Amino acid sequence: MPKQYNLQSKSALVDSKSPSIDFTVAICTYNGEHRLPEVLDILKKQIQIEALRWEIIVVDNNSRDHTAQVVRNYQADWPAAFPIHYLFESKQGAAFARNLAVRNARSPLVGFLDDDNLPAVNWIAAAYAFGKEHPNVGAYGSQIHGQFETRPPENFHRIESFFAITQRGTEPHRYEPWLKVLPPSAGLVVRRSVWLKNVPENCLLTGRFDHFMLTGEDLEALSHIQLTDWEIWHNPAMQVHHKIPSWRLDPQYLIPFFRGVGLGRHVTRMLSVKPWQRPFIFPIYMANDIRKLIVHLIRYRNACKTDLVARCEMQLFLCSLVSPFYIWGKIWRKGRLEKRHSTPQL
Repeated sequence: MPKQYNLQSKSALVDSKSPSIDFTVAICTYNGEHRLPEVLDILKKQIQIEALRWEIIVVDNNSRDHTAQVVRNYQADWPAAFPIHYLFESKQGAAFARNLAVRNARSPLVGFLDDDNLPAVNWIAAAYAFGKEHPNVGAYGSQIHGQFETRPPENFHRIESFFAITQRGTEPHRYEPWLKVLPPSAGLVVRRSVWLKNVPENCLLTGRFDHFMLTGEDLEALSHIQLTDWEIWHNPAMQVHHKIPSWRLDPQYLIPFFRGVGLGRHVTRMLSVKPWQRPFIFPIYMANDIRKLIVHLIRYRNACKTDLVARCEMQLFLCSLVSPFYIWGKIWRKGRLEKRHSTPQL
């Protein structure tokens, strides 16, 4: 196993007496030694940021490769005007990594990039300008283009939104709550104070559970923000290219991925409605999931065995249907485990 470097002393975040920062770029990475350099190289070439004070925080989410050494090498020859800080998060899951980044950021605006996100050279300038011009917006997402290593299936457009590909037009607009659509975390910018006040430190959709990676942690966080008076917007001036390797189009990855998306859906669905509405909305969601399953089976009965996209959709609809029971079981088991740990041993 590669040696893990403790870079906290070298890259420690400065204290409150240090000059204020306008913008923080938070890069959450897992085993990103080969992907991270391209992202950092692009950030080094950002334009229209001469008047901005900004920083980069790399959150190493329990990597087993040489990610720490890569950051160490960049820190050794990096402009002091926008320093790179390194943080290590041992708890596996992007939600834990993002929370650590937000807590340690020194700026009012925090922009999230994954280690496979390549921002445009004016991404920081566009992100900062939008935040200043829209003080009522608590979070806003980028226009995200897919950059595929291999050509996806012809019907891939039916599932591309689950790959953090966001093509929502050339005009900025609000994500209306009634539409039940939110931007992905890739290329997302949040107000630090809004995140800290409204996003729980321990969300339900955080990392691996029962051998599944429950995806949707970004939607869960944004759902908490959308329940407040803060608005969530789409900002097409922020352009990001999302690199998608060929292995992410393999059935061995896609089927478990969509299973995790479906199993986590009950959380984000219930967060999008008020508590008193949930007993009435729940059977409507159940009926709609059953309807989608039946329609899908009728339309793609034979294709469900051979067509990868149809198989993914089948997993999504089926696991969305069982999601409430899975989540309730998860909460119950978690409660029993916490109770057991808190019970004094005689």
